[in-house]
Amino acid sequence: MTDVVALAAELLAIESPTFNEGAAVEFVARRLVSRGWNVTVQEVSPGRGNVWASRRGGGVTLSTHLDTVPPYVPPRLEGNRLHGRGACDAKGIAAAMLAAAEGLAAAGEERVDLLFVVGEEKGSDGARMANELPATSRFLVNGEPTESTLATGAKGSLRVTLRTRGRAAHSAYAHLGRSAIEPMLDLLPTLRSVALPTDPVLGETTVNIGTIRGGTEANVVPESAEAELMFRLVGPVEDVKRAVEQWVDDRAEIQYGSTIPAQRFHTIAGFPTAPMSYTTDIPLLTRWGTPLLFGPGSIQVAHTPDEHIDVSELRGAVDAYQRLVRALLEDDA
Repeated sequence: MTDVVALAAELLAIESPTFNEGAAVEFVARRLVSRGWNVTVQEVSPGRGNVWASRRGGGVTLSTHLDTVPPYVPPRLEGNRLHGRGACDAKGIAAAMLAAAEGLAAAGEERVDLLFVVGEEKGSDGARMANELPATSRFLVNGEPTESTLATGAKGSLRVTLRTRGRAAHSAYAHLGRSAIEPMLDLLPTLRSVALPTDPVLGETTVNIGTIRGGTEANVVPESAEAELMFRLVGPVEDVKRAVEQWVDDRAEIQYGSTIPAQRFHTIAGFPTAPMSYTTDIPLLTRWGTPLLFGPGSIQVAHTPDEHIDVSELRGAVDAYQRLVRALLEDDA
């Protein structure tokens, strides 16, 4: 029987920030091959790839990501908590999925696949390529820290960059130029007054002003400025774009970046449910079956220096994933 805490600690000991996941990919692939799984490593870019493990197929795929955000935080066990980068997002989840799938296979259930992708934290290039694999599963259980709750849905996201232009001049003769920063400073505070969509399940559209850049030196009137915004979507992206364009009017240039749509997920009786405010790889894995979202740990400590997962919740996740798989296979019988 797999010790999921020890396995999670082994994964946490492997530094694998996005675009440098190769060592974690090799660890997982070798483990699965040694236990009799049919393993495909799909190259996403040189030295890194997705790991797909199957036996019979045609059932349920358990999937999460092997990359983490920097900086690396080594694993340590303190009381009932396993700390380290990826403890809950998402190497602890990967360990629980591995242990659950290995237990199911040992019990004779071979209709479970595993899919571990790279790149989720920066653009999801792994999930985009994984959707080209010849998947056969009818259900996809994606793993993110949901506090061991089945997600009823997840907010989407929209990146927006605003740019203002000016004319450079010596700051001693500022009247000869035109500041690009000042109109940005006038615009951004009015964002609070923009009416954004709401949804009865997912709640309110939220927005974060993530970065502001402008100018070159204190003694130069700035000729350019930009701000990056992230909207968390609860409905059609067109509604938010329309609100942004009405708000900005002609006061700045607008550039739209990556978009992930809001999602609704399948749920199963007997599990607590709640909506999630973050985005996942699920919208990019459309060929892998009807989606569910479930995982131990809290998103509120992910990406922080204190990232951790409760050992008892991690152990419980192994049983929870097995119960999910069995319930889905019974429903699909």
